[in-house]
Amino acid sequence: MVESDRARTLESYAVPSKATEEADDSVDLVEVCRKLALGKRTIFQVTLIVFVIATAVAFLLPFRYTSTTSFIPPASAGNGSSMASLVSGQLSAMGAGDLLGSTKNPGDLYAGILRSRSIADELIKRFNLMQVYKVKKESLAAKLLASSTEISVDTKSTIVSVEVTTNSPALAHDVASAYMDALRETNGRLALSQSSQRRLFFGQQLAKEKDDLEDAEVELKKTEEQSGLIAPSGQTEVEIATLAQTQAQIAAREVQLAALRDSATNQNPDVIRLESEIDDLQGQLVRLQRGSGNKSTANIPTAKVPALQLEYVRKEREVKYHEALFDMLSRQYEAARLDEVRDAPVLQVLDAASYPDAKSSPKRLYIMLGGLLLGLVSSCFWVLAGKHIRVFYASLRSSVTA
Repeated sequence: MVESDRARTLESYAVPSKATEEADDSVDLVEVCRKLALGKRTIFQVTLIVFVIATAVAFLLPFRYTSTTSFIPPASAGNGSSMASLVSGQLSAMGAGDLLGSTKNPGDLYAGILRSRSIADELIKRFNLMQVYKVKKESLAAKLLASSTEISVDTKSTIVSVEVTTNSPALAHDVASAYMDALRETNGRLALSQSSQRRLFFGQQLAKEKDDLEDAEVELKKTEEQSGLIAPSGQTEVEIATLAQTQAQIAAREVQLAALRDSATNQNPDVIRLESEIDDLQGQLVRLQRGSGNKSTANIPTAKVPALQLEYVRKEREVKYHEALFDMLSRQYEAARLDEVRDAPVLQVLDAASYPDAKSSPKRLYIMLGGLLLGLVSSCFWVLAGKHIRVFYASLRSSVTA
């Protein structure tokens, strides 16, 4: 009898079995339903309050409209690697170099251009977005414009899509269209090919030569007014024209040589040919300037030619030299410009900017359903765990005060 009592006592102090622990850890669905039934008033009130708040927020949010446009970027040509490096340098200067990263397709390249700071600044000034967004700093307007614009590239088709979302349908349409206009302008301004590089080079040389020609013409006019001389004729004029033509040919070939050395080495056949031609022309110029004795028009002694006439001859020679050089540079510039037009990448607009006729946000029904679900879940959680939370908070508070 005593041994049986002792065995029952030991069993009462024994460690609970695994089955007992699993039974204690299991959720009693009946108890959960009972607690929810007891707190149904609280659940209803909280759900209703959250639903009303979500509904108010849904109807107070302003309408947003989205305009979408897309284009097909030009495919990379044989000089694609040089094009990417050139554009990367240009975009770094514009603040968009970090947007390019590793250019896998032309779409990524043009998406980087669209995200550049120069295009953002142009759109901000064009549409006065600082006033639209009600900000005082242009950098904040640029951030708001970037957050309102989504630029995506299809990895398979490389089609670039631009979506602009604003509070006004007209503004969304205009900004989306302006993105395409700014991209075309930037695409034309950037040197994307070797022909563009030549066009820029000869354009700069032509502008400089135009200024030099104007200065030479002004100096010749001053000399004519001061001396009253007219232009020499006959052999003198022919010799002056020959000298000017020779000097112009030398200068033109030097310009071609400088442009060629940007992309070729000294062993290039064209470089060697130009250097040989320049040497021959310089030798010819030296012979023309020396002439026979002192009879050369280029070096007329002051004892035989009046000083004013000598000054006039030199001024006239300078004008003819710049005229010949300007004519040669003009032909080179036009040839480079035609090459650029032929090789220029063309942006093909797939879908023009749409005029949004319906709001894109807010989605009122989704907001209301979300508020209803949030209120229901939060109220049920409070009914089930509210007591434990209050006990934990009370114990924590008492431990802090103690």
